[in-house]
Amino acid sequence: MSTLPVEPAATDPAKRILPPNPKAAAIIALGFTLVLYLVELADVLIPGDLDQGGIHSRDLSGLAGVIWAPLLHGGWSHLFGNTVPVLVFAFLAMAGGLGQWIAVTATVWILGGLGVWLTGPSGAVTVGASGLAFGWLAFLLVRGIFNRSAGQIVLAVVLLGIWSGMLWGLLPGNPGISWQGHLFGALSGVLAAWLVARASRKKDTGSLAV
Repeated sequence: MSTLPVEPAATDPAKRILPPNPKAAAIIALGFTLVLYLVELADVLIPGDLDQGGIHSRDLSGLAGVIWAPLLHGGWSHLFGNTVPVLVFAFLAMAGGLGQWIAVTATVWILGGLGVWLTGPSGAVTVGASGLAFGWLAFLLVRGIFNRSAGQIVLAVVLLGIWSGMLWGLLPGNPGISWQGHLFGALSGVLAAWLVARASRKKDTGSLAV
């Protein structure tokens, strides 16, 4: 008879709080933010108005704006206001790995944009990455509930304490601010969190099958 050391239980990937490769996640978040700055710089230097490529509500010719709107901003101050939330939320949303982050981001990007296209103000163009930021934040706030992860819930409480003021952006009343983009981005983030948790549970159930 011999005594063997007890191996620590593997961390459940679905319940991670931070990205498994923080350096790579930071590079991706910084790289995406750099793209936003390069696009804004191009908008300043190139003749024409790139912002017209944003979302034109209920206009079929402007539907392509769903793809381009998160990359465009209505000036440097608009971009500066989105920079820190985009960096922080994009980084933290990579806790489930790059593949999951791409799926979550695509869900928020497309569904949030379509929500703006359907409900946004007529005669206006909607641009900005704040819809993505709200989507990632909502994903981070609710994923712990769906995953039954105490650590993720604690992180959500911390994020809510720091960025609770952002939630006012979900309500109408601020001229020039797309509450529709914020609201549908957040709803898409909640949906993405539910889909991710559902897929994770299915995977775990399948691995236990005999």
